Amino acid sequence: MSNKEMKHPKNIPGKFYCTDPDDDNGEGCIACNVCYTGAPEFFAEDEDGNAYIIKQPSTPEEEELCMEQLEACPVASIGDDG
Repeated sequence: MSNKEMKHPKNIPGKFYCTDPDDDNGEGCIACNVCYTGAPEFFAEDEDGNAYIIKQPSTPEEEELCMEQLEACPVASIGDDG
């Protein structure tokens, strides 16, 4: 489960977030590129390849796409505050 206390600083506010790679719980982003290649309109990569949220979903279809990325994340670093 993603750590709400260790959100990536570049996330825009909203329901979805990515966890900072420095998360001491071991649930931080590992720069695997699954989310930002699967949904590039919502996820981006920083200069080190770690993911963060650039746009929050505004329709049920967009939310479903973000949930797909959350479920596909191999280290559970995508969170849902909703």
